Order: sequence, then C-alpha cells, then structure tokens
Amino acid sequence: MREDYIKQAAAKISDPNVLINLVSLRVKQLKRGNRPLVESLEKLSPEDTALREIIEDKISYETIGS
Repeated sequence: MREDYIKQAAAKISDPNVLINLVSLRVKQLKRGNRPLVESLEKLSPEDTALREIIEDKISYETIGS
C-alpha cells in the first residue's frame, strides 16, 4: 500500500480500526469482481484502490450508536 494514500485516508477517517475494517471490506468486494469507483492511469492494487475511494469520498461509512 502506498504510504501517501494511507496518510490521506487517515485524514478522512481518524479511527484506525474503522479505516482498516473499511479498506478490508472494500478489498474483498474488489477481489470478488466489483468495479472500482475511481479511475487511474496506473495499475493500482485493490488496497490502493480502496484507499483512493476513501480519499475521493466515493465510499463512506456509518457507525451505529449503542
């Protein structure tokens, strides 16, 4: 994973546990054949694609309060 993408995504989602879970879920979806929500001129790994989607606000999350 690219360090710059990790830093940018962490600026969007401050809780590292939420960030890890969101990236993990999206990577599984991409590996199953879901289409990326971002375009890139370079070949990105599923992990970098998920981070770019977070950075570009293409995917979001919702927490459930107790």
